[in-house]
Amino acid sequence: MGKIEEIRLFLENIGMPKEQLADICCRSLLAMAGLTEEMSWSSATNHWLRIHDIIAFCNANYGTTYAENSRETFRKQAMHHFRTAALIEDNGMATNSPNYKYRLTTETLSIIQSISSLEWEVRMRHFNINHPKLIDVYASKRRMTLIPVKINNLDFTLSTGKHNELQKAIIENFAPRFAPGAECLYLGDTIEKALIKNVEKLQELGFEITLHDKMPDVVLYSEEKNWIYFVEAVTSVGPMNPKRLLEIEEMTKNVTAGKIFVTAFLDISTYKRFIDTLAWDTEVWLADIPDHLIHLNGDRFLGPRN
Repeated sequence: MGKIEEIRLFLENIGMPKEQLADICCRSLLAMAGLTEEMSWSSATNHWLRIHDIIAFCNANYGTTYAENSRETFRKQAMHHFRTAALIEDNGMATNSPNYKYRLTTETLSIIQSISSLEWEVRMRHFNINHPKLIDVYASKRRMTLIPVKINNLDFTLSTGKHNELQKAIIENFAPRFAPGAECLYLGDTIEKALIKNVEKLQELGFEITLHDKMPDVVLYSEEKNWIYFVEAVTSVGPMNPKRLLEIEEMTKNVTAGKIFVTAFLDISTYKRFIDTLAWDTEVWLADIPDHLIHLNGDRFLGPRN
């Protein structure tokens, strides 16, 4: 097993996330230890190094061609995470200083020097007892910042972000006011894509396409009125413009239920940015004014056009 694979095994054993098991991270750690492929692990050192020095070492000893302008990639993909995991330390200077440097901690150096020796397991176990695995730390942070939402009387969580905050508002504030009793047939999460997708019901209603990239952000169905609400949650792109209406009409050409098209915004300032692109005979809902709808023309308010 070569140096890169062995150092990758070390990173995996201490619980580094998948992204930090990449070759660029493995080479960075080897460079910080001053180790070439031919050297023994016991020869590892922990001299202070700039990212420039790390790039130069990799190119000279591991056949890479990293450019100087890749320093930010090294910093973001490797150094930041290594420091969070207590593998390295910096010299405390300003990050934009040409003398800003990193080095392996004494503990990390000791572990790397023991790879392939009898001390390896003991030192690894000691490290894992005293330091939380970074993969668990990151997962915990994601769990803590998830957005709770109740959909169809069941508890779900959405990943963080303005788009999902707006989707939560659609479910909890728009639906009870303007689609009371409606069932959510589809809702996409920014990370998990189709969080809710009732394929059976969608097909029963006549949908031909239920792919995430074609579906509106939220689809509600009122069985009492036999109305389908197509709701786009817009924070930066994707309002109910004429092109979007044609796309939805095409995928629902066999749907006989009444169709209502809604663009939801977080606030009136976002709405104003899109006002000249919205299609006529659609509705606008603002999360910060939840009791009101804006109807764009037509002789009917919040009702299907077909």
